[in-house]
Amino acid sequence: MTDLLPLIVAKYNYWLYVILMMIGLYAMIAKNNLIKKLVGMNIFQTAIILFYVSIGYKTDATIPIIQNAHGGGSHGAVIHAADYINPLPHVLMLTAIVVSVATFGVAMALAVRIYQRYQTLEEDELRMRLIDIGPEE
Repeated sequence: MTDLLPLIVAKYNYWLYVILMMIGLYAMIAKNNLIKKLVGMNIFQTAIILFYVSIGYKTDATIPIIQNAHGGGSHGAVIHAADYINPLPHVLMLTAIVVSVATFGVAMALAVRIYQRYQTLEEDELRMRLIDIGPEE
């Protein structure tokens, strides 16, 4: 048990991401209001983005740009991949942020239209109204 505590403390950021993911998942599943579900979805997506960005981090690493490649006394320099940060997780998360914003925008537009038509954003009330209306409308 004493060996487990330093591991938990050393990886506190991952525990924070898991907690954020669980908060977002809880909001998406347990809440009846559509706006609260959307906020939960955004919290969940943010936790995943933070997780992937933290995976790409390395202590004492630099960006993968070779300086002095065309002269300047670095002809015999050996470049090790372990000295560089992997940019792929960061680039992919930029794409994920764009998708997240677009998803949220479309979902908010749908929520506005639902509220204009049914005057509520509560899932239970919407379900009852849709059952009462039936397929003929």
